[in-house]
Amino acid sequence: MCAMEIPNYKTDPFFGLQDQWIETATDELTHYHELGTGTPLLFLHGSGTGVSAAANWWLNLQHLSQIGHCYAIDSIGYGQTVVADHTAYGIKQWVEHAIRFLDAKGIEKTWVIGNSLGGWLAFQMALDYPERLLGIISMGTGGAKQTAALKQHANPELSLAGIRKTLEMFVVDKTLITDELVQVRLEAAKNDYANARLLDVVAARDRDRFEFPLDFEKMKQIDLPVLLIHGVQDVVIPVSRTWDILNTVSTADAHIFNQCGHWSQVEKSEEFNLIVSNYLNQHIS
Repeated sequence: MCAMEIPNYKTDPFFGLQDQWIETATDELTHYHELGTGTPLLFLHGSGTGVSAAANWWLNLQHLSQIGHCYAIDSIGYGQTVVADHTAYGIKQWVEHAIRFLDAKGIEKTWVIGNSLGGWLAFQMALDYPERLLGIISMGTGGAKQTAALKQHANPELSLAGIRKTLEMFVVDKTLITDELVQVRLEAAKNDYANARLLDVVAARDRDRFEFPLDFEKMKQIDLPVLLIHGVQDVVIPVSRTWDILNTVSTADAHIFNQCGHWSQVEKSEEFNLIVSNYLNQHIS
């Protein structure tokens, strides 16, 4: 039994996911969602205002839990994960947190499925802990040079209009950004802001974009199965990012969606789920 007190919190019913917590370090409780059985699949969310595991993966976990044992975590500094005072954030720290979660759950090896920042973390995990990974599926892999959209992403506006503006950057089909989705993301963002975390994690992400980018020379050594997914109309991370990784990682394949932005797992959720399921079925022994 965890010695720390479990927060009195429930993920908004909009997402249809159950809450769990596990102690991953002293004064650290990791919030996560768990579905399915079999081969471990670790889901790492992107960054941004009001982001969380639920807010990234609510349209995917149920389907993909038919393929493997899904664990979707809130990285330190995001969502409902409880962190110790003076916790440091950054690419290395987020990777170490993911490893602590795997250790706490007794998971020796896992697939990592990451969106944006989560994809960046997946590749850094492959460099730092290759023995812990079975493969990578990455959408709009983060860590690219700043675009105009990323600069806006770095200055979140805590209002309904601000949240809507941010989410609409992620998609081509703006009708996907419903009033209900905007509202639940705003409530989550207020929680982040109240804990003085939002600005810290955004600053850490943008610092490491320049100070700790993915080492493409070392990435040439990755021999894991890798599937890259990207939207042609992604204005946050240009699709050229996937092309660069394809030309670096010899084991990588890619699926490119047209009429799709940064949020491929949401905007093309049904096709996304089928593509990822087929890929995993081909590579899980």
